[in-house]
Amino acid sequence: MEVFLETAGAVYDETRVKILRFIYENGELCVCDLEEAFGMIQSRISRHLKILKDAGFLKVQRRGRWAFYSIRMPLDKFRQEILEEISYLDIDLPQHKGTCKNG
Repeated sequence: MEVFLETAGAVYDETRVKILRFIYENGELCVCDLEEAFGMIQSRISRHLKILKDAGFLKVQRRGRWAFYSIRMPLDKFRQEILEEISYLDIDLPQHKGTCKNG
C-alpha cells in the first residue's frame, strides 16, 4: 500500500507531471537543463526530481558534480501505464533549450 500511495502521490502535482513528461520526451537531462526550461531554482527542481525518483519513475547518474535524470527502465506495469497516460495529456511544456554544458 505504501508504494502505491508514494507513486500516486508523486504524480499528484502538476509540476511533477510536467517534469516527468519533459524527461520522457527529451531523454536524459541535467538538472541545469530543467532549471533553464522551467525557470525554477535548483533546490526546487531537485526536490521534485527526488520525489519522482523515490516513487520509482526516474534514475539518476552522477558525473562529477552534475546529476543527470532519465526515465528508469524497465518500469513496472503500474508506472509504465501512468507514464503512458501522462503522454496523452494536453500539456503545455517548455522548450528544451539544450544549454547544459556539463554533459
